[in-house]
Amino acid sequence: AGRVSRWPVKRDRQGQVRGYLSYLSFDVPLALRLLLQRRMDALVLEPPPTTGLVGMVAAAIRRVPYTFYAADVWSDATDSVEGVPRLVRQAVRRAETTVWIRAAHVLTISPGVQHRVQELVDGRARATMVGNGIDAATFSDHGEDGGEKGPYFVYAGTVSEWQGAGVFVEAFARVREDHPDARLLFFSEGSGRDALEERVRAEGLEGIEFRDRIPPAEVAAHLRGAVAGLSSITPGQGYEFALPTKIYAATSTGTPVIHAGEGAAHDRIADHGLGWACDHDPAAVAAAMDRALRGDGTPTPGHLRRWTLENASLAGCAAQAAEQVLGDLRR
Repeated sequence: AGRVSRWPVKRDRQGQVRGYLSYLSFDVPLALRLLLQRRMDALVLEPPPTTGLVGMVAAAIRRVPYTFYAADVWSDATDSVEGVPRLVRQAVRRAETTVWIRAAHVLTISPGVQHRVQELVDGRARATMVGNGIDAATFSDHGEDGGEKGPYFVYAGTVSEWQGAGVFVEAFARVREDHPDARLLFFSEGSGRDALEERVRAEGLEGIEFRDRIPPAEVAAHLRGAVAGLSSITPGQGYEFALPTKIYAATSTGTPVIHAGEGAAHDRIADHGLGWACDHDPAAVAAAMDRALRGDGTPTPGHLRRWTLENASLAGCAAQAAEQVLGDLRR
């Protein structure tokens, strides 16, 4: 087993590493640690692009190859956020594409990300899709169910402009008229969480609860007892290629998913019978919630678990990534 070395980083009050100062608090110590590291055969880097740049420079100084894991396309996400200065958008794009082009290998999480990476660099990156996955041992289909009463939905993960999780709030308000004992639980964080909670409070919506951050094992327990896990991607922001990990967190526990939005996640759920895929529209989401509560078209837990183990296991994705990194070193 390898040794894990950690360093403090500036976080916001929700525990997120967010914003320029937070990134600098990670990247500056990282630069020093990489340069002072005694032995180094290769580097494996992840977003944000600033960390990619730091790793790229350190790899050049140390004369070792680096692999970049493109779990996202940050420059596209930056373009979708209002109020970001044009200079910042251009800098993020330049940083990201430069890191990809100079990498020994770029590992991507989905066909959509793979296509977008090659599109942005005119095919100049050596890229391979390895996917992304969930810790199937933690998010198991066996164990406690969270101890909740009555039927409930779970939204676990980030709430921001890109997810558009507000659609579930509006949809649930409609659904609860016919299912008064149903609840919607948010185990979430991110820039939009407080605003969403304030909206629920201001409108007096009942049955919607915002819970504190909890360990993954507890999230898994609540997913096991849920009617469905929830996932969404805001349309029209160029983010349709994303495959949120929260999808796999649910299916790995044997719980189906309701996904609101078009793109890769929509197609994956619809094509493989993982739940209900619908438009990012309150009426469509409400209809999917109603079907889930009535058990209309619910896939079996066994099917969901098997599919996850075969297609979205973290261990399987990690093995593919390691094979690519080691293969590059042997060249």
